[in-house]
Amino acid sequence: MPCENCSMKNQQIKVKVVDDNKKIMEMMEKYLIRLDIPVEKDKNILKVNEIGASDLLDFSQDHLQDETVEFQLLDREWKSIDEINDFLEAEWIDEVINNKHIHCHYQPIVTRHKEIYAYELLARFKNEDGTIIYPNEIFEAANNRGRIYALDRLCRMTAVRHATKIVNGAKAFINFIPTSIYAPEFCLRSTTSLAKELNIDTADLVFEVVETEQVEDVKHLKSILHYYRERGFQYALDDVGAGYNTIDLLADLSPRYMKLDMQYVQGVAEDKEKQIVALKFLEKAEELGATSLAEGIENEQDFIWLKQKGYQLFQGYYFGKPEAEPKLVI
Repeated sequence: MPCENCSMKNQQIKVKVVDDNKKIMEMMEKYLIRLDIPVEKDKNILKVNEIGASDLLDFSQDHLQDETVEFQLLDREWKSIDEINDFLEAEWIDEVINNKHIHCHYQPIVTRHKEIYAYELLARFKNEDGTIIYPNEIFEAANNRGRIYALDRLCRMTAVRHATKIVNGAKAFINFIPTSIYAPEFCLRSTTSLAKELNIDTADLVFEVVETEQVEDVKHLKSILHYYRERGFQYALDDVGAGYNTIDLLADLSPRYMKLDMQYVQGVAEDKEKQIVALKFLEKAEELGATSLAEGIENEQDFIWLKQKGYQLFQGYYFGKPEAEPKLVI
């Protein structure tokens, strides 16, 4: 049965007293009942809605001193009830997701001859009044609200729909956050079904792992990539650099594309240390049979240096910024 992480239902919040003080638990339960707020008790845990959690924050601040009250959202870590304001104040993210205030911009990915090979589809968000919501703001709110799963799904589905505008056989690179995929067989089924419905060749969709170097659960990531590969999709590892165990784990992940982090790209033509990383990265890509992609290129010198060393694909403002319509020529 599918998990509820991607749903936009009203969230149930768990609340407990750290020292398992039964007297305090009974006081909190009676307090909610007196306010006519639905509450469910499961051993030493109270399950409440958003209003109930907010009222318990007031109760703990007004009536408790030494006792520590904590709350839990979904299956995440327990936090002090004092931190629940971050969750409450991020309520606006629900409207953004429910009303799909999102569209995609296209940034070209080119070959060594500056021919368009693909586009990275980048999510852009707006408020009801049309003002821009910046990515760091929206993802922080989604994280605080427990909506990362739902937001990532919305981004993926929107990107697949925007891929229908791409012509001349170019591919679409679509970002996803591995930690937002709770179970591939459920979380990704709607994405694959949509691609089929829109008659998009699965080989033209490249799912790009965001923040590869921050992936901790490699086994989980492998299960996601296996799901994609079995259905004909390709995938890329993003922001790969010198740190972490990324280089050592690449053989296990078998990526079709490897993107060199822009911090090693910008200025590489004149920086010896960056050159060492870039060449090591290229050597590993060639060893694995993966296509090397340098992102964040902003000038001709870096482009020429990387091209001469053997890099195959390139992305950055030097070739084009993200735009509302796919750029046909460079």
